[in-house]
Amino acid sequence: MTAPQPPELTNPLRQPQRFVTTHDKARKAIYSPAHSTPIQFWQVGPPARPAGFGLGYATSSFPVHLTNDEDLADFAAINEQRQQSGLVKRGGTVLRYVDYSPECESPMHRTVSCDYGIVLEGEMECLLDSGESRVLKAGDVAVQRGTAHQWINRSKGWARMLYVLLDATPVEVNGAELGEDLGGMIGVPQSE
Repeated sequence: MTAPQPPELTNPLRQPQRFVTTHDKARKAIYSPAHSTPIQFWQVGPPARPAGFGLGYATSSFPVHLTNDEDLADFAAINEQRQQSGLVKRGGTVLRYVDYSPECESPMHRTVSCDYGIVLEGEMECLLDSGESRVLKAGDVAVQRGTAHQWINRSKGWARMLYVLLDATPVEVNGAELGEDLGGMIGVPQSE
């Protein structure tokens, strides 16, 4: 006898589009056809309460190399491996959408990065390992500076966040270096 499967969750949030700019030979700004596409999401986390990751953009360097569309070629390679990459791009930047299903909870985790997490839809609770928490509503931002935290969608509806992750040096507190700890996050490899 097989165990009953959880009902499939349907994400009602609109699929975001990516529009990338560049220059033509006359030095005029134009929209590049490269990567100006819908953002593709993939599932992470437990099947009963999953989250969806969508890679908006990423670079392997910072400052970003824009001449000759170097960053576009860089992103093409990163995007090909998007499901095998960690949360942070060492030496670079990441723009990531995360859709949280109802009652979804990330594990308590820490990245070696400075992150700007903006709620786009719904409400999200950000719980710190100290026990402190804040509820963020649409338009609110949490600035994570190498701290251990957990994201929780306590509602019965979907929520969407947008994260900008910038590589950072490891935080040192009282002589101890605090490295990356994904807390057993399902479907997410260590950052490289």
